[in-house]
Amino acid sequence: MAELHGPPDPEPSMAAALDTAAVALLGVWESAREGTASRVSGAQLRAVTVVEQHDGINLRGLASRLDMLLSSASRLCDRLVAAGMLEREPGRFDRREISLHLTPDARRLLAELRADRLAQLSAVLAGMSPAGRTALLRGMREFDETARQQQGQSASTGADDPNHPTGQARDRSVEPGRAWPGGPERPVGTPRERPAGDSPVARTA
Repeated sequence: MAELHGPPDPEPSMAAALDTAAVALLGVWESAREGTASRVSGAQLRAVTVVEQHDGINLRGLASRLDMLLSSASRLCDRLVAAGMLEREPGRFDRREISLHLTPDARRLLAELRADRLAQLSAVLAGMSPAGRTALLRGMREFDETARQQQGQSASTGADDPNHPTGQARDRSVEPGRAWPGGPERPVGTPRERPAGDSPVARTA
């Protein structure tokens, strides 16, 4: 008698399909980001986004969230301050600490980026069926929630292990954008983002 087998595990094929479909989404995201490329590099944009999400964050906190060396984050902030994107102020509770805040120019830059991104996403959604749009939104919300939970668990585990990569800061100032925060990873086949020192903003420092 032939041995009966259950249906194949759908997860690998679904992951591959999602990976393929995500390239289009990331392409829209990257297209919108290119509108800011003449003013900030990818690393600088991530820094601005983190400061927006955590107003008043100090330099050490920023370096941690960007997964950068403290010295690299300091140089990055110097360039953004010189470009009029960031302001430094004494900390509220410790005057020796420096807190970081966005300038009006930085907030306008982020607003322009999001408006462009939403316009491009809306154009694609308009070509989808109502059922497809609803399913996409429901699936993306669940995906986002699950991914955040897993990332939180990974970070918690790494905090207890001195040999875990989370305890060893790496300088990512010249690497592609990260999914969280500040934008998705670079779509396959697109040029790498320029190092912070090669951007027009960086050259103003």
